[in-house]
Amino acid sequence: MKVNTALAFAGLKVNAEGILGTTDRATTIPDAERRAREMREDLARRGVHPDVLSFCRSELLVDDYFHAVLEATKSVGDKIRSRTGLMDDGSALVDRALSGDPPMLAINSLQNENEKSEQRGFANLVRGLFGMFRNPAAHAPRVYWAMEREDAEDLLSMVSLVHRRLDKATMPRRA
Repeated sequence: MKVNTALAFAGLKVNAEGILGTTDRATTIPDAERRAREMREDLARRGVHPDVLSFCRSELLVDDYFHAVLEATKSVGDKIRSRTGLMDDGSALVDRALSGDPPMLAINSLQNENEKSEQRGFANLVRGLFGMFRNPAAHAPRVYWAMEREDAEDLLSMVSLVHRRLDKATMPRRA
């Protein structure tokens, strides 16, 4: 973090892999220090789930939003696998764990059509996270897939919501 604060004056930063890259040039010490701590403070204020942060802490320390987002979305699959014992990934994992009648993990009691619709929507949200953020980040070159700080914060908040819902999910009795 201190290295990136100093490098910010030259318009440079070191990413999680130790590679030097460019950033907007800081003009004052307070500006450089502010930028070095802003995202962490924003995420703390948003109450981002600790499991999200544990997966992308090192990327956040060097302001590597691209890889922070990739690691955060991977944390969702990891949690689903640890809760269910499944070994699948991506949509197959979501389909097996969060779909079905009943699903392996239910985010509510599934007692009426509204709750069943909420469950289907949650499964779609998780599929969407994988499809929109994890898959492109895992397969597209970083230079073609920009991730700004504000977008990363929003995504990490969304992943945090998914983690909280998965933490409270139950495993309904299956026939």
